[in-house]
Amino acid sequence: MTEPKMHGPATPEAAKKQPRDGKGNATIYDIAKVAGVNPSTVSRALSKPGRVSAKTQKLIQDAAAELNYQVNPFARALPTGRTNTFGLIVADITNPTFFDIIRGAQTTGTLRDYTLVLAESAESAATELTAARRMMATADGLILASPRMDDYDIRALARDKPVVVINREVEGVPSVIPDVRKGIGEAVRSLAANGHKRIAFVAGPAQSWMSARRWEGFQSACEWSRLEAVRVESTKPTVDGGRQVARDVLSTGATAVLAYNDLLAIGLMQELQAGGMAVPDQISIVGFDDIFGADFTTPPLTTVRSPLGECGAGAAARLLDLLQGKGNAEPEGTLQMETELVLRGSSGRILTAGQR
Repeated sequence: MTEPKMHGPATPEAAKKQPRDGKGNATIYDIAKVAGVNPSTVSRALSKPGRVSAKTQKLIQDAAAELNYQVNPFARALPTGRTNTFGLIVADITNPTFFDIIRGAQTTGTLRDYTLVLAESAESAATELTAARRMMATADGLILASPRMDDYDIRALARDKPVVVINREVEGVPSVIPDVRKGIGEAVRSLAANGHKRIAFVAGPAQSWMSARRWEGFQSACEWSRLEAVRVESTKPTVDGGRQVARDVLSTGATAVLAYNDLLAIGLMQELQAGGMAVPDQISIVGFDDIFGADFTTPPLTTVRSPLGECGAGAAARLLDLLQGKGNAEPEGTLQMETELVLRGSSGRILTAGQR
């Protein structure tokens, strides 16, 4: 004979520990009932530890743990105006360039008791602005990674709540950017040492601030090394975009290429190899960022490494310093992170027909 199933709490003591709404969402009133204190005491203990005695604090924490109490950030925001969340908007969530940025920001947020909320703009300024406005309604602050909207809109957002920008400089808004000069200089000097005379730069999106800075750094480095620099436009900063630009690259007569990012470089390499070109014997290819998988290609991709994780962590730390009033956080200014060349098999000396 089987015992009948019990519905609801089996004992008066268990009933005492059930959330009052019956839905499993404990409140401070449920905790107060279990701990035998006033709800106001629970509120003080959970929001500002130290305002109650150590004994009462432990009693309340034990009761909260038994009831699996979870803090509702929006309820907490009612008296404080803070949700302990911050937003991060990236240009393309499928682009591995942003993986380490997201992780760096997330890790920093977690260490400081903040939750990261993520969105993407899909390379659209209008989509980005809409997502930013929605996030600003609930998040305490916002990080924009490679933003596509114009400076005016970014400054307008920053007047509402703290904003930090990655891969872009906007007057009056704090930013974190990789300093491209060192890495690009090393790449161009390496190509010059291997005998290349004409180098092509495959540009990124027209609205990309960072693409313009990389082109400027490329031109300056080529001028210093007495190399001819040529620019090739791309349709999109993806592997497919790299494939589409292959014919244009060949038409320049360049024997080496520096691409705006690794995805373009990988797509370009694949298309040229499919057409019978030998890399690096007939053409050298250098990417930018050193994303996950850059060394999975054949040959492995030479690239300029950006400190992406450090950029994400640095932007989050700067934003949270502004929110929490810590340190000497300035309302504006740029934090620069150093780049470096990573030599792999996709770049080298051009071989003559007899050498190949």
